Amino acid sequence: MTIEDFDVMVATAEHAKFAEEICKEMAESAKARGTGIAKRSPEYVASKMRDGKAVIAFHKDGRWAGFSYIETWGHGDYVANSGLIINPLFRKLGLATVIKTKTFALSIKKFKGAKLFGLTTGLAVMKINSELGYVPVPFSELTDDEAFWEGCKSCVNYPILVSKEHKNCLCTGMIFDPAHQELRVDIDEILSKTTFSEKPTQSLNK
Repeated sequence: MTIEDFDVMVATAEHAKFAEEICKEMAESAKARGTGIAKRSPEYVASKMRDGKAVIAFHKDGRWAGFSYIETWGHGDYVANSGLIINPLFRKLGLATVIKTKTFALSIKKFKGAKLFGLTTGLAVMKINSELGYVPVPFSELTDDEAFWEGCKSCVNYPILVSKEHKNCLCTGMIFDPAHQELRVDIDEILSKTTFSEKPTQSLNK
């Protein structure tokens, strides 16, 4: 099995039926890793699909393979690529990098000039972010939108965040600022190599 065996696309309302399965896997994956996660409901994930703010992947045989979504904060000045999850059957094939890169490109296309950021405890995600040009930053450099931090309440590590007065936690904060003068990636090149097809796959008939 190789990365060519997968279709990665912008999610649409037709993919909403996979929201419950995706949320279940997010929760189980976090539990298996022993890390925290800001829980999202199937309704929330489905809304991202309907709004064209998510990327989903399927194996050629129609099985759901991976997912990620976009959220905006601070009136669109900050954009988070969140909820990256890969079906356990398809891990360690490079699919996370493909999904993350497409979500990154979609964010830049939809929200020009916005700062992209994220919080993660996963080494693999940190590595992918770094390759895309993200840099580690203190929490003070992230959005001050209270709604974002409210989302952390469902994380098992939230008491730590509160005790640290939102200055740090077990997660690492990372940010990509397109206005920075020392970007390590070529945005135009990434966009030129990324397609944003929303064509349904055979999985919709399953």
